[in-house]
Amino acid sequence: MSKALMFQGTGSDVGKTVLVAGLCRALKNRDLRVVPFKPQNMSNNAAVAKADEGQGEIGRGQWLQALACGVKPSVHMNPVLLKPQSQIGSQVVVQGKVWGNAKAREYLSLKPKLMAAVLESYERIKADADIVLIEGAGSPAEINLREGDIANMGFATQADVPVVLIGDIDRGGVIASIVGTHTILPEGDRNMIVGYLINKFRGDMSLFDEGLDLITQFSDWPSFGILPWVDAIKRLPAEDSVALDKLDGALPDGFRIVVPAMGKIANFDDLDPLRAEPGVALQFIRKGDPFPDNADMVVLPGSKSTISDMIELRANGWEAPIKKFAADGGTIVGVCGGYQMLGKKISDPRGLEGDVPQIDGLGLLNVETDLLPEKTVQTFEPASCEFGCELSGYEIHMGYTDGPDCARAMVNFDGRFDGAINPAGNVRGCYLHGLFGSDPYRKALLKQCGFEADENMSYAATVEQALDELADAMETYLDIDGLLELSGKGCSEI
Repeated sequence: MSKALMFQGTGSDVGKTVLVAGLCRALKNRDLRVVPFKPQNMSNNAAVAKADEGQGEIGRGQWLQALACGVKPSVHMNPVLLKPQSQIGSQVVVQGKVWGNAKAREYLSLKPKLMAAVLESYERIKADADIVLIEGAGSPAEINLREGDIANMGFATQADVPVVLIGDIDRGGVIASIVGTHTILPEGDRNMIVGYLINKFRGDMSLFDEGLDLITQFSDWPSFGILPWVDAIKRLPAEDSVALDKLDGALPDGFRIVVPAMGKIANFDDLDPLRAEPGVALQFIRKGDPFPDNADMVVLPGSKSTISDMIELRANGWEAPIKKFAADGGTIVGVCGGYQMLGKKISDPRGLEGDVPQIDGLGLLNVETDLLPEKTVQTFEPASCEFGCELSGYEIHMGYTDGPDCARAMVNFDGRFDGAINPAGNVRGCYLHGLFGSDPYRKALLKQCGFEADENMSYAATVEQALDELADAMETYLDIDGLLELSGKGCSEI
């Protein structure tokens, strides 16, 4: 019978996703078959995973955790995925397939109906695991959302899974956040929590000994350890767009890639391999930022609402400098929604994204896009038409793009071609997410722009090394044996 343990946080962005990923790798290194699970996720960073029929979507966080476990991702690892859109609320994906759209209030009444799918997926995941590591969402302290909950205590109580609470000391107030959670939780939910751990500690840990004693004094919860700030985490893909706020600051000198970050940016981890290249400075610009005059390349990332983001790009005053950059011979790459924005028009006569039926794009590629209700979700190992190297990646999009520039395709899927390149060869776009994760393609593209990348840098190896470093830190600083002991018991036995 498989074991299980759930990790919930005192708030969002306390590090749940990467902590579960690190623990997945640590237990894999102990020769356990580990499988991740997240009942409900909200993210526009999605991955393609195996479904009962074909392929479906899960959050990128569960994709990373599956990688840490050394198992293939499955839609049952994240049975409910919410993808925020603009006017129509969030797209609801259930067991990998689009269920429909729902606004926040509508979703509150929908949640209890999804519990059956969540529990079904959990049972399937358990069948192939020695231990299941479960990630909560947000915080159980949001007791105003407790009714019908499927993400935190609603799931934990239904599945009888012990919970470990994660507190983030870097943001301050960690004692109050943990003790406050204990205070406001209903007794039944409070009893599900078997202990806590502290994340993101900087400095001398012994200075917090009294803090640990105080937390236990007020809560009766034992500590499973304090994890220091682990630099390797910065080399792991981020799932939550909150992470974008932490990427800028003082950028190093080097080859500067500018990324306009609109409100519905999706799958921005596509940019991580570029950011990981030594000598590359990746700069996200946001509302209110001027378009930099020192860009060496521009990348338009994916979008969950292309028309909305096109309107925002234009309102931010970035259209004219992007067009000038292209006219001056600058390299521009668009991925998925960014590809659609590079074209002449984006049409949505069915109102899939809202009430704007059509909008002009940037007109830098001679293509047009029709948004379609049928969603393309699939993985590929194609080849680059430009550089002849192998690629790997996936497609998640609702739309069909065609036009004269498609005669110069970017990607060859065994005879089916995708993408477009302008006649001058400096503007290109395609639907393939993960494009820059191909080391040969990334280095060839950068070389074409005049930048010699480090030939020995492998992005996949960088991620694997970061997971191992995180796992080693967890073995050093956390009571993993204690966690494993509790994971074999239901809360009624503890």
